[in-house]
Parts: sequence; C-alpha cells; structure tokens
Amino acid sequence: MNAGNGSRPGMEPADPHGGLISEMKLRLAAGSLSPEPAAVAAALTEQRCLLGPKGIEALSQVICEEFLGNDPVAGYLRDPAVTDVLINGCATTWVERSGKLERVENTFTDEEAVRAYAQRLAIRAGRRVDDASPFVDARLPDGTRMHAILPPLAVGGTTISLRIPRRQAYTLTELNSFGTLADEAIGVLTELVEKRVAFLITGGAGTGKTTLLSALLSLVDPGERLVLVEDCAELVPDHPHVVRLEARPPNQEGRGRVTIRELVRQALRMRPSRIILGEARGGEIVDLFTALNTGHEGGCGTLHANRPQDVPARIEALGLLAGVSREAVHSQAAAAVRVALHLTREDDGRRRLESVAVLRRKASSGPLQAALALSFDSSGKMREWPGLDLLEAELGRGRYAGLPAERGFGRSSRPDYAQIVADEYRNRTPWVPHPRDGEHR
Repeated sequence: MNAGNGSRPGMEPADPHGGLISEMKLRLAAGSLSPEPAAVAAALTEQRCLLGPKGIEALSQVICEEFLGNDPVAGYLRDPAVTDVLINGCATTWVERSGKLERVENTFTDEEAVRAYAQRLAIRAGRRVDDASPFVDARLPDGTRMHAILPPLAVGGTTISLRIPRRQAYTLTELNSFGTLADEAIGVLTELVEKRVAFLITGGAGTGKTTLLSALLSLVDPGERLVLVEDCAELVPDHPHVVRLEARPPNQEGRGRVTIRELVRQALRMRPSRIILGEARGGEIVDLFTALNTGHEGGCGTLHANRPQDVPARIEALGLLAGVSREAVHSQAAAAVRVALHLTREDDGRRRLESVAVLRRKASSGPLQAALALSFDSSGKMREWPGLDLLEAELGRGRYAGLPAERGFGRSSRPDYAQIVADEYRNRTPWVPHPRDGEHR
C-alpha cells in the first residue's frame, strides 16, 4: 500500500488533480453542476485547476463522459428516437422507440441500485424520494420528466418512468410527413391560430397533445407575447417571445407550494398576448376560461378526453373541482373556448389528428355540446360533418361569415347527408332474417 497516494486495492486510484475530479463528480451527482463540458470547465477554472485552457477542456470532457457512462440508461436518453424509458425494478427495462414499446437490457444489478438511481435523479431535480416520501414527480435540469415510486407501494421494486422531451418543436409539415396531420388539416389549424380562435387539444395519454400544441404555438405572430403555464415545463414552441411559468411542489416541510391556478392569475398581470395552459387537470381550467372571457383571445391548452363528445363532461368535472356550479361552468366554457382538436393513437404507435369539433350550446341556457365538424381516417381522408358550418362561422368564412356560430346551428349543411347515406346503401343487398328451426319461409 502506498501511503503517499492513499490508494488501496479495489479502490479507484488517487485523483491526480488534487481532488478536483472527485469534487466535480460529487457536484454532478448532486445535480448542482450540469453534465456539460462547458459547465464543468467553468467549475474547474473557478477551482483554479493548474491545467491550461486546452487541458481543462479535455479534462472536462472526460469527466462528463465518465459521469454519463455511469448512468445505466444514458444511451437511451440520448437516442432521438426514444421518448420514454421505463424501469420496472431490477427485473426489466422498456423504452418507447418510434411509438412502440420494446424491451431492452436491464443493467441494474439489484433493487438497491435502482433505488439509488431514483434518489440520484430526485436530487438532481431538487427533490427527495425515500421511505418518508416514497414517490416523486419532477423535471430534471435537461427537461426530462421523471417519476419514481418506491416499495412497498411499487410491489415489484422501485419503478422509474422518464419522459424525454423533444428539444425543438415539430413543424406542421413534419407532422404531416409522420402521418399525424392530413393535408387538409394543415390549412384549418393554421387559420385557427392566425384568427386567434381559442381551442383545446384533447386526447388520451401519449397521443401527442403537447407536440401538436408546440407546433401550433410556433405559428403565432412573432410580435405576440406567449405566457405558458405548466405543471411541468414540456412545451417547446419555436417563438421569439415566450414566458414560462412552472408550478412548484411543497418542500420537505410542506411549504412553498405554488399551484397552476395561482400562476394563471399571475399570467393575467404579465401583459400576455396569449395565455397557454399546458394541461388542465383541475380547477385551473376555470381560471383559463376567465382569462379568455376578459379579452385574452387566442388562448389554448390541452385536456385529457377519450372522445370529442366527452370534452363537455370533462370540462364540467374539472370546473366542479374548483367549486363552480354546473351552469356556470357551461356558460364560461361556451363563451371562452370554441374548438376542440382531438388526437388518437393507432395500434402501431402512430399519433394522428382524428377530428375537429366546435364547442357550443344548442340553446342559450343548455349544456355545452361538441359538434363534429371534420374527421380524418387513418389514411388521411377527410370527411365533413354537420358542425362544419359552425367551424366556418368561427373562422369568419363560409355561408355564415360574420354571423355568430349559434345562428348556423340546425341549418342544412352544405353536403346533403341524407343523400350521402342513401347512396351508400343503394347498392347493398337488403338484410333478410333467416327462419328459425321449424318455421316456414
């Protein structure tokens, strides 16, 4: 054993830079230092590393590579085709690549290794996960959304879910090439944004709501000021004037929590051109409606719903969570939001815009309803529905240009739907019931 360097068999060799490498790795593990060569190089310079500029640059590169190399899933996190990494204890690891889940090699040796990894991620996000606080939902410094839950709540072992954000927004043309948007849908969506029509993007989990919203916000005029309010920052619009507000959970003492509702109210005082709610999960949807009904046109957000027809019921349920009456929720929603863009996910993992619906009240005091205007099948073929005239009224064109949307309700739409149905069934063989046993024809 060499007393001069303090090394022992089975241990890492002594740090030749006076402990600087070990210190940098500790700061990286704690999340106080970004694992980027430029950030590490700056930290080494602050600590008066004796190397020259080129030496510091090379050393910082090595430190980052060694640190990221110790991350069992670092390779998947850097893969541009991977959107989710799912670690199910030390048993299995799955990734979603190009829209499909696939099982990959699990490099965790035991449950303690998975737990330690979850705790390291939580520390990087400024949070904690332990027996006293057995689950955590946070955003890592690089934007990755992280959720972890410990045993015994997770029966099979520590379970970690990582959602990797896209660093840059897709364009509508790119979404069209992926099959997400039909050709005819691009013009409709562009017009919605340009004419400042308030809308909600709806769909189930993982259908691409955030992706589409980022793409649409990128179409907003550069002279407008966008204020984004999110529970966990995920929107990445390609726009020069974006203000981001992110909710904050309580600290370890249960203090310091800032809710989405509070942030929406703060956004009203920030001279927004448009207020965008990343995802409506509770009473904050009422605050969004209030903002849209007080002159802040063109706002939008996302909402979980299985079908466009379910959107009114979802809005009602969230409004009731805010303590607002059913009648008030429907009145506020009908005056605030005009269009619902519904997304779905195919069995092959492809996400696509399935329909466009107009939200309106059939009667002045009736409940909110979703009138289907356009639908798109898996091949991109568009079909028109009776709500199309309502949509054109919202866009200020068509037969009812300049008229309120309610004026067009109930009128005959441009296509003759009765004739369409008649044509579809004209050449079909009529169904004749088969006689039961013992009966005569």
